[in-house]
Amino acid sequence: MNVNKLIDHTVLKAETNKQTIEKLCNEAKEYDFASVCVNPTWVKTASEILKNTDVLVCTVIGFPLGATTSEVKAFETKNAIENGAQEIDMVINIGALKDGDNDLVEKDIKSVVSEAKGKAIVKVIIETSLLTDEEKRRACELAVKAGADFVKTSTGFSTGGATAQDIKLMRGVVGPNIGVKASGGVRDLSDANKMVEAGATRIGTSAGVSIVKGEQSESTY
Repeated sequence: MNVNKLIDHTVLKAETNKQTIEKLCNEAKEYDFASVCVNPTWVKTASEILKNTDVLVCTVIGFPLGATTSEVKAFETKNAIENGAQEIDMVINIGALKDGDNDLVEKDIKSVVSEAKGKAIVKVIIETSLLTDEEKRRACELAVKAGADFVKTSTGFSTGGATAQDIKLMRGVVGPNIGVKASGGVRDLSDANKMVEAGATRIGTSAGVSIVKGEQSESTY
């Protein structure tokens, strides 16, 4: 597969305006990326721009802290899908994971998976930079148990992003049939290739254009 179809072309900054979303979507059409990843407020706009293309619309739920309730995450998911979202990237309840409350973490993921079932795929952001290896493994196990389609490294808004080591660990836990998304700090083609070699099947980045052109980007997401 060409690298462009692995890329979720991403803009999630708070100051993002309509012009930025239009640019993102037009770049996604031009380079035929897998999706655009935008905040929920921009889902409808992106969906309208990308109508009649094969570029999907992805959005984020419980973002970036994961600390909203399961009921709120479920509603966010329902609303996003109604507005045109085809992929859902949700943040787990990180505090609950650290407390060892596996039931709550699984229930939280399931609340989104159930709302999205048959309508959108679900990627579970575990925020690897805040977790021990044991917690990363447990988060991945719970995501699979809850019926998620992907596990994802990072929001890009915490203390670190994707590493090849974490991708390898996550792939080892989820096996061959669940997607693994590397997000945060993937800035060029070399970074992207390292993630793919480690087991990533999707790359979340705002540097998608630079990656497909083989250029270096200053982007931090």
